[in-house]
Amino acid sequence: MYVLDSSAFINEYHTSNDIATIPMVRDELEGESVYRYDAMEGAGMHIHIPDSETTERIRRAARETGDLSVLSDTDVRLVAATFELDGTLVTDDYAMQNVAEKLNVAVEVIAREGIDERRDWLFQCQGCGREFDEQKDRCPICGSPLSRKNPSNS
Repeated sequence: MYVLDSSAFINEYHTSNDIATIPMVRDELEGESVYRYDAMEGAGMHIHIPDSETTERIRRAARETGDLSVLSDTDVRLVAATFELDGTLVTDDYAMQNVAEKLNVAVEVIAREGIDERRDWLFQCQGCGREFDEQKDRCPICGSPLSRKNPSNS
């Protein structure tokens, strides 16, 4: 089962495998992409709604990798649906690929190259420069905002 992100509809992705997606993907589409979604749904594409426990598990994994702040609710639910269906996530989104990799969820990319390695991001204070493993709204030391930092650049 291949679970399609909005980029699959935008880039006219085709496969002979069974396909699925979630209803929220349709809301991200416009123009011809909406018609492709509707046509594929009419042709038997499975529409899946992941349960809240799985969705929360994906959020925890995304928090651990440092990707939660850049993932939309749709992104989280797509990874959850793929996890529940034991499927392959079809996306070009690097953050989704990173979280999927952490959870051993297979990924197929469409128009871009996939990720080379999974990353657990660090967060660096823009004021005092301290680094943290977890995302926080503000630095607990000086109160400045944090920015996501590639751990391989440390």
